[in-house]
Amino acid sequence: MDTKVLIIGSQGQIGTELTAYLTARYGAANVIESDIQQKNPSPCRFATLDATDRNAVYELVKKENIDTVYLLAAMLSATGEKFPDKAWALNMGTLFICLDLAKEKHIKKLYWPSSIAVFGPTTPRVQTPQFTVCEPATVYGISKQAGERWCEWYHHKFGVDVRSIRYPGLISYTAPPGGGTTDYAVDIFHKALQQGSYECFLGPQTELPMMYMPDAIRATVELTEAEADKVKIRSGYNLAAFSFTPEQLAAEIRRHIPTFEIQYKPDFRQQIADNWPASIDDTVAREHWGWKPEYSLPQMCSDMILHLQEQYAL
Repeated sequence: MDTKVLIIGSQGQIGTELTAYLTARYGAANVIESDIQQKNPSPCRFATLDATDRNAVYELVKKENIDTVYLLAAMLSATGEKFPDKAWALNMGTLFICLDLAKEKHIKKLYWPSSIAVFGPTTPRVQTPQFTVCEPATVYGISKQAGERWCEWYHHKFGVDVRSIRYPGLISYTAPPGGGTTDYAVDIFHKALQQGSYECFLGPQTELPMMYMPDAIRATVELTEAEADKVKIRSGYNLAAFSFTPEQLAAEIRRHIPTFEIQYKPDFRQQIADNWPASIDDTVAREHWGWKPEYSLPQMCSDMILHLQEQYAL
């Protein structure tokens, strides 16, 4: 039997690439992408969907005989601090809708992304372990930590097959920055190629864990497709690839664009970043379901610049 997949929030940074990956993997007939509105061309069928409308989500799931849902709809960290009520309503409301549909057996498997935002100022910052103190300092982080607890509860209470990854900062050339604190690491490449300079909203020594999007997409699908007995954590798995500071990233970019200049003007996002880990220990994910990154920082930079040069016809 073919896997029928619904991606909710498909027009965002992760959804854009996940949709293409899953379409290539399962075939266009078996993948439905959905969002509040369509911004990008679709490799499969697109459905306009308000993810906060339970009846609309249910009707789409039943109509298309969906068995696996990737729930990506969310308001990210920096935007969430500006609109806390909306962030909480979107991030938690959509999760409850999908968890309940899974509890009622309308969905067989649910993937929901968590984030390093679940960590906070009291969390060990270097090689943050899988099991540690989680006292998030942002609305986004609070919603992700609460979501992890609810996912675990629904799994233990009702047998819901829910899976999750605590994403580090994600870097992609296919979608614009989405309002996250780590999104400087995407915007910097565009500005480097377009303007030759970048004004960074984080300080030069702000080290954060990051990952290239192809690795994140592959990890997402590998976890979702893993045998259930290998998925021993139903809250959120730590995931890592590499860590760097804005200063280190700028130096790597200068290997390709020697004249590139960077200025630093930290804003409110600096305080958010200061509450997050500098590096992540993902030993548990490696042991449970075989996770292993493929891209290093130099490889990521080379690939980003190559693809963006093609986009800008440079």
